[in-house]
Formats: sequence, C-alpha cells, structure tokens
Amino acid sequence: MATYPATPDQAPRRPSPRALVDYYFAKFQAEIAVQFAYRGAIFIWLISLVTTPLISLVVWTTVARENGGSAGGFTSGEYAAYFIAVMIVNNLTFTWIMWEMEYRVKNGMFSPVLLRPIHPIHNDVVTNLTFKLLTSIAMVPIAIALSFGFDAEFDTSIGHGLAFIPILLSAMFLRFVCEWTVSLAAFWITRTMTLNQLYTTATFFLAGQVAPLSLFPDWLRIVASILPFRWMMAFPAEVMLGRSDGQDILIGIGMQALWIAVAMVSMRFIWRRGIARYSAVGA
Repeated sequence: MATYPATPDQAPRRPSPRALVDYYFAKFQAEIAVQFAYRGAIFIWLISLVTTPLISLVVWTTVARENGGSAGGFTSGEYAAYFIAVMIVNNLTFTWIMWEMEYRVKNGMFSPVLLRPIHPIHNDVVTNLTFKLLTSIAMVPIAIALSFGFDAEFDTSIGHGLAFIPILLSAMFLRFVCEWTVSLAAFWITRTMTLNQLYTTATFFLAGQVAPLSLFPDWLRIVASILPFRWMMAFPAEVMLGRSDGQDILIGIGMQALWIAVAMVSMRFIWRRGIARYSAVGA
C-alpha cells in the first residue's frame, strides 16, 4: 500500500516489507494493551454484535415453529444455524472506521499522521484485527451456547469448512476496504452520519442480516448479488452452513475478487484527491 506525505506535491514513499512487519508487530502489542484498558467498551460492542442476530434468530425460529417447524425452506434449527453463522461472520468482518473518519478530518488528526512513513490504513488494520481477536474469545462460547439452546442444525462438510476459511478472509478484506473507501467521503462532506446510516441499512438488508436472502423477492436477490454486501456476510455464512454448491462457491469467489479490485482502485483514487483537498484547506 502506498503511503502519502503531508503535501500532495511530494512523491509517495513505501515502507520496506521488514519495516512494515516490525510496525505491525509493535502496533499489535500496543493495541492489545489499549484494548484491555477499555474492557468495558469491548463488552458493550460485543453485546451489540450479538443482539441483532439474536433478535433475528428468535423471530425466525418462532415463525418456523408456528408454521409446523419450517418456513421459507428453513427449519427452526436451520434458521438458528444461519443467524449464528451470520453473527460469527459479522464479528470477523465488522469495522467502525466510517464512524471515526469524520472526527479525524474535522479535528485535523490527519496532519501529524501524514508525516509518518506509512499509510494510516495500516493502523486501522491492526486495531480492527486486535478487536476481532479479543471479541472472538467471547464470541465462540456464545455461539456454542446458542447452538445448543436453539437446537441449531449445521450441515457443514469438510469441503465447505475448508472453503469457508479463504472465503471468510476475502470477506474481511472486502468489507474493510469498502468501508474505508466510503469513510473517505468525510473529506468532502461535513456530516457523514446520513451516508453512514444509508450504508449500514443497505448492509443490514442486502448482506442477509435481517433474513436469509433466499426469502427475498427475486429482484432484490439480484440486486444483492450484484452489489458487494452479500459477498461480505451472507455468502461466507452460506458456505459455512453447507448451503452453497461448487458452482455457487466459484461464482462467489469471483464476485469477491471483482469487488475487492473495484474497492482498491476506488480507495486509491479517492484517497489521493481527498488528501489533496485536505491539504488545500490548510487542515
């Protein structure tokens, strides 16, 4: 990833691979200490990450039971398994950069950051991964407890389990880059709350958080398949549950790769122009 100095007329600099590895290692150690210092905040975020899929789980398993044990092609146990999978995937792909970027830009926090010989995205990568590591320690037993409590029916094969790992990593990368790109609107928009809410709402519906996408009308499923949201969450969850065959998996991997490429090009383009604007106004 290219780095950009404080003024747009200077040539970009790249840290060496060794320097980047050293930075990640040192930053990870420091971030672990910071995260432990704010254990209460992590606990609050963990509750929010569990609450939304848990509500959907309770609603849809209740609907299935009241309809003789199944609804929309899912049994109550399959609904439970789906929303547990979504909860896990959401925890591992979740980012909060869109809600912080406005504050960084408005308060001039980028001025000292741009003097560093490393792109600020690397700091966000380490912070995000550290958060996910710590929350996953609690998320795993929660998922196991919910699986037993709601009689979740997982139908995952070894092949699906092996495919799930790289697909999940791609989903993590895709969601991070997409949301980092969206956050750059803060260079032009004074208040990004509305944009963030629109993006979050689209993710809630089109990524399969509110319900499995197979329950949606055909036209909405097509929209969800064209846009990147499905490939961030619903697709990895479907693979985890063994609900995607070989052809679906190949198509999903291709869509993830396509949207990663689009997001990377867009991010680099918007970042360069955003930094030029940021410097021009004297921030």
